[in-house]
Amino acid sequence: MKKTKLDLRTLIVMSVFAAISIVLVYLIRFPVFPAVSYLTYDPADITIFLCAMLISPVLSLILTFVVALIQAAIFEPGSFPFGPVMHLIATGAAAFVCGFIYRRVKNIKGAIIGLAAAVVSATAIMIPLNLLITPLQYTVPVSVVIELLPYIIAFNLVKFGINAAVTGLLFKPTELALRKTGATA
Repeated sequence: MKKTKLDLRTLIVMSVFAAISIVLVYLIRFPVFPAVSYLTYDPADITIFLCAMLISPVLSLILTFVVALIQAAIFEPGSFPFGPVMHLIATGAAAFVCGFIYRRVKNIKGAIIGLAAAVVSATAIMIPLNLLITPLQYTVPVSVVIELLPYIIAFNLVKFGINAAVTGLLFKPTELALRKTGATA
């Protein structure tokens, strides 16, 4: 879909993406590093990255907002408002960057560069976010968060790296399915 406007087909596809995202979080959620078990992997961002590439980077921000709120309400009610804010900023930035790059270079090279940039941007943005928000959320000194930065960086590289790789694998089949239904240009 080349447009950014929200027509009925786009709204339906985004709704399906949101539903899949929440189901994926329900089915797949586990800590990556036992030392920081609160840092849990989930594949929710895959559909958001697909939205950014196949529909619109701007509309992927709306999808990120919806998924972050639903995910927090169902799976992390105690994380509000910190969890959804961090999710919205990190995933939103990653998806937007990914979609923006792919829309400029619409080929495999653009997809790979966009997805790699998504991993780097989300990982990078989570450093200051954790330094600012984690001390407020858990009432710990910033020095504790600084000690955890290697875990935080590694976790985000793993989480966003897996999600970007899976997005890359699902991109063409998803694009073809959306084309067959007339949901994408």
